Amino acid sequence: MSYTDLMAFVRETQALGQIAGRLGWDQETVMPKGAGAQRAEEHGAMAKVLHARGTDPRIAEWLDAATPETPEQAAQLRHIAKSYARATKVPADLAAQIAKVTSLSQGAWAEARTADDFAGFAPTLSEVAALKREEGAALADGGDVYDAMLDDYEPGMTAAELSSMFDALRPGLVALRDEVMGREQPPALEGSFDEARQLELSSKLAQVFGYDLSRGRIDKAVHPFSSGSGQDVRITTRTAADDPFNCFYSTIHEVGHACYEQNIDDAYLLTPLGAGVSMGVHESQSRIYENQLGRSRAFTGWLFGQMRDAFGDFGVADEDTFFRVVNRLNTGFIRTEADEVQYNLHVALRFDLERQLMSGALDVADLEDAWNSRFEADFGYAPDRASNGVLQDVHWPVGLFGYFATYSLGNVYAGCLHDALRRDITGLDDMLAKGDTSAATGWLRRNVQCHGGLYRPKEVIAKACGTSEADITEAPLLAYLKDKFAS
Repeated sequence: MSYTDLMAFVRETQALGQIAGRLGWDQETVMPKGAGAQRAEEHGAMAKVLHARGTDPRIAEWLDAATPETPEQAAQLRHIAKSYARATKVPADLAAQIAKVTSLSQGAWAEARTADDFAGFAPTLSEVAALKREEGAALADGGDVYDAMLDDYEPGMTAAELSSMFDALRPGLVALRDEVMGREQPPALEGSFDEARQLELSSKLAQVFGYDLSRGRIDKAVHPFSSGSGQDVRITTRTAADDPFNCFYSTIHEVGHACYEQNIDDAYLLTPLGAGVSMGVHESQSRIYENQLGRSRAFTGWLFGQMRDAFGDFGVADEDTFFRVVNRLNTGFIRTEADEVQYNLHVALRFDLERQLMSGALDVADLEDAWNSRFEADFGYAPDRASNGVLQDVHWPVGLFGYFATYSLGNVYAGCLHDALRRDITGLDDMLAKGDTSAATGWLRRNVQCHGGLYRPKEVIAKACGTSEADITEAPLLAYLKDKFAS
């Protein structure tokens, strides 16, 4: 009975966690602007309830008495034991304070971003950073604070391993960027694209990639995101009149996240196995949907026809030109709008800066100058305003220190998965050219998504690729990018 009692308790906790997540979704989509202070109190109250349940002494008793009878039960117990160990290290008052302060910080960030006022926001971010350092120290229990933070998003990963990954990626990416940027780039799209038609095509794209709208919805937000799991998985997108690709590829990206959650085995619903195993694996799904599939020569040929149907003659002559326009390298500032070649350079910048913030080597008051200097060194030009620089992302304002590196890790995983997927599926490009992604998304569903949290992060990627964990490297990603952009 110990295992049964434990899982009943955990399912209730998971259900409450989903409710807490829905508060966050509401805050970023439809919550009245004046409700921010009350919502912060609600987040704090939910954090206290969840922390109390996560540290309930009965969990330790149930864990000691439970004997797993299947690999699935063993994996459930592994996740529960880890969560319990971590939760008991963080004081309840600190957990509640973090939830409250980050909720308020999110609203303050949105206002500061609109006003391009980092100086005004810096005191709030300093408070968030201090609270997260305190939490990280509690979790590290004498070990590396940043590694303890990483473990929330990518279990088992270390800063040293990520540093090696970025060191291996950076030279090849810089060389490829310089080579491609040395050639003439296709022009960007020009003109105005009706928002309603953008959203209509965005919804079609979501369904083409397998998003089940009977268990999800699409809304607008400042920063696109996916929320929820199981039978209620919601995404957001954004629109810009002069850039429909922002809407379309934000949607495809978030659909990758959402399909991961929707496609997890129903037997794992509201249990630790019923969610993506890590943010790196999660990002592998969103990036392979968006890039290797959605920006492929075959699929963009189909998308070209869809855009002609929606917008008429929009100034691009043919499919080949459209493919080049979709994949053009650019000199923008925004990570989420960066081309595939430069995207990981944006992430490396954030990874290095947040490590300095968490170690205390960099003060929040100096963060904007540090960002601008690093950006100019990496990209050759400086951000023109805070919303194009240090204020562009919501992650630090809401306390997600340790998160950014998982974006690049996801790209590395996606490179490996794409190699294996291409090996296993014959005639994939013919299908993509017809707007049919089912073979590719079905392969990902069977080999990655359905497992949820059953396997450890690198283990699920290695199993899907039919290789060892040691073979999961950045090499396939670099080869894919060189083949696509250098030719």
